[in-house]
Order: sequence, then C-alpha cells, then structure tokens
Amino acid sequence: MSITAKDIAALREKTGAGMLICKAALEEANGDIEKAVDVLRKKGAAKAAKRAGKIAAEGTVASYIHGNGKIGVLLELNSETDFVAKNDIFQALVSDLGMHIAAVAPQFVSRDEVPEEVVAREKAVHADQLKAEGKPEEMIEKILEGKMNKFYAEICLLEQKYIKDEDKTIEQLLVEKTAEIGEKLTLRRFARFVLGEGIEKSTKNFAEEVEEQLA
Repeated sequence: MSITAKDIAALREKTGAGMLICKAALEEANGDIEKAVDVLRKKGAAKAAKRAGKIAAEGTVASYIHGNGKIGVLLELNSETDFVAKNDIFQALVSDLGMHIAAVAPQFVSRDEVPEEVVAREKAVHADQLKAEGKPEEMIEKILEGKMNKFYAEICLLEQKYIKDEDKTIEQLLVEKTAEIGEKLTLRRFARFVLGEGIEKSTKNFAEEVEEQLA
C-alpha cells in the first residue's frame, strides 16, 4: 500500500513522532494509522515524542578514536540533565554513535543542514537523467522524491541505517534510547577527522629518494 504525505502528517499529529519514524510505522502497519500508533507505542516513539518540547542542554562532548588511530570523531550528545549524561546507557550510546560516524562518514546531522545549492544540484542531475531516459514529466517529480530521500539517507546521520542494526536508523536509535532513559536525547553536532586528509602526499619513487639522500 502506498503511504502518502497526508497519512504521515496525520500520524505525526497524533503521536508527535518524527516524519521518518511515522513513515516506517505506517509501512509496518500497511497504512493503518491506528495500528501505526500501536507500533510507535511498542517502540517507545510515542513516549519519546512527549519529551520533544523539553530542552536538552546538558550532556557531553566526547571523542571516539578508531582502533588504528587513523580516524577520530568528536560529537556532542545532549540530555536534559547532567545526571543522565553519566548513565551507562548514555555513555554506551555516545560510543556507538562515534563508531557509526567513523565507519559511515555522514556529512550532516539532518537534511535541514544540507545547503540549498547542494540539494538543487542533486535534483538537477537526477532530473536531467530522467528526462534523458524519456520518463514522462508527471512521473519525474515522484521519482525525484524517492531519489532525494535516498540521497539524504546516504549523507545525513539521522537518516542513515545504524551500523550495528540496519533495521533501524540513527534517529530511531535516539528515540529508543530517549524512551529507555526517560529524557530527551539530541545529537547536536559532530566532526570526523581522517589522518592525512587534505594533505598532498609526495609521489616520489624509491630511486628519487635515494638520489636526494646521496646529493
């Protein structure tokens, strides 16, 4: 069954859960809004949504270094209280998020952060491809929506499949942990560093190096 934007909006209004989570719940419930509400309740999304208006200004700035020391991540994960930031569940989540960012290399936290010019360029490329394939004009917009959703899922952290459980997104992981801990959790920002990234490396061969040393 096709899930419409109207269905998603109706479920969001009922539960306060995020757009992507509502869409996934509707798909699981075959488009039945009442069943989708139950799905969200079972997953803790409805409970987490009740805390959506809370201010999460505490938390931690943490680092994650990949085992070989060549990739590092800094991230800020916020909670409502400092007490929860010291919780074992919270600390484990910080570590898991750092590992995910190191491995998957997202570029933005959410689609709201993607610059308009990047979105416009991506849309234009796909639109040109679809036109070249002879797709009818009335189909292009619908196909474009799917392609852009896939694009966001590749570059936006919250929409990426969680590396340790690909049945859920990072956003769904945060919703689950919010329900489990009982406080709103927000991943505010991150930075990923790769050793030597951006440095132009020498391409001299071994013979050239020997000649330099003998000169």
